[in-house]
Amino acid sequence: MSIPPLLLCTDLDQTLLPNGAHPESPQAWHDFQHLLTIAPITLVFVTGRSLALVITAIEQYALPLPTYIISDVGTNLYCQHQGQWQLLSAWHHHINCHWPAPDEIKKCLALLPELTLQASVHQGDYKVSYLLPICANPVAYCEQIQQQLLAANMQVRLIYSADVIHQTGLLDIVPNSASKRHAIEFLQQLLGYTHHTTLFAGDSGNDLEVLASSIPAVLVANAAPQIRHIAQQHAQVAGCAAQLYCAQGGWRDYNGNYSAGILEGIAHFRPDIIALINEIH
Repeated sequence: MSIPPLLLCTDLDQTLLPNGAHPESPQAWHDFQHLLTIAPITLVFVTGRSLALVITAIEQYALPLPTYIISDVGTNLYCQHQGQWQLLSAWHHHINCHWPAPDEIKKCLALLPELTLQASVHQGDYKVSYLLPICANPVAYCEQIQQQLLAANMQVRLIYSADVIHQTGLLDIVPNSASKRHAIEFLQQLLGYTHHTTLFAGDSGNDLEVLASSIPAVLVANAAPQIRHIAQQHAQVAGCAAQLYCAQGGWRDYNGNYSAGILEGIAHFRPDIIALINEIH
């Protein structure tokens, strides 16, 4: 009997990429790469990075090539076509409604001293990105900014996350209908995948909307305790607690960090696929 396919959508930094402070289980990375060659998995990178920075990560870490890239926190969607990355314009048509010009957003928020525009490489046609001090209460802070933008008749989505390595907050302002979750759901519909054949892996604040949704998701063990608490809380409130699995280590004696956590999530949601690894050990 054939194994149903899996749309595996994973964040990069500190999820698939072992570029955090926690140690990696070396054998887990080997197993993850091998699983991609023997299982019916379509790999998707879902990241806040731009396409150029994704390509840099692929080269730097010798990553397996994904079939799709959702970049810039869900505002761009690319597919691999004849060795090139092709932008799916249908996604931009989908998110373009009511999106103001980025310069209008910058002008509206120009007088907020705590906000510093990120470098141009982090900006996009559908994304305005800022640096700010790490917020003790990011929900309340984002609500204040949201109200200021609404007063200027701008209906947009705010995505906050914290860069714990550089000790800075990150704020992305994107179209109301754009996010990692919305882009994954768009790709599901495009390719004919359901929630039963999809898995997301993440670790940070800009992953929370997916982690707390009806899309099956794994939070890797190296995620910050605060992110784990918020993800579990939000998933519970949304009635999606069963769709969130928090890796904790112990599967194959791996520590649950990075690729080990992704494998642990696959083992939890798709034991039929993880069994392919069991057959070779």
